[in-house]
Amino acid sequence: MRLSPKKTKYRKRQKGRSKGVERRATELDFGSFGLKSLETKWISDRQIEAARRVLVRYTRKGGKLWIRIFPDKPITRKGTEVPMGGGKGDVEFYVFPVKKGRILFELEGISEEKAREALKKAGDKLPVKTKFVKKQ
Repeated sequence: MRLSPKKTKYRKRQKGRSKGVERRATELDFGSFGLKSLETKWISDRQIEAARRVLVRYTRKGGKLWIRIFPDKPITRKGTEVPMGGGKGDVEFYVFPVKKGRILFELEGISEEKAREALKKAGDKLPVKTKFVKKQ
């Protein structure tokens, strides 16, 4: 199950630059435990799916999982040995540009040590440094 938008206004998008600190989704809204980003990077649909699988394994016995990010930015690639020109390449995959301070995943209904372990393993699947956070 690869994550991608069903429909977009434009098929291709410019790269843009990610900088600064996240202003939204910086607090836990749904669960008691969360995984917070400490860096700015692109997270691909495959990486989100890998982390989701790890978390589902832990929450299967009655926990609840919220994924707070969705990859909606298309990344294009041109084939190898294609000469200059000829326009932009085809869409290869989708990413979510994460900024520092963003909550990526939230968990509820499992013990703190299980949640800590699950979110640590999920964070290992992602290209950003992350930290475990819990509701005050």
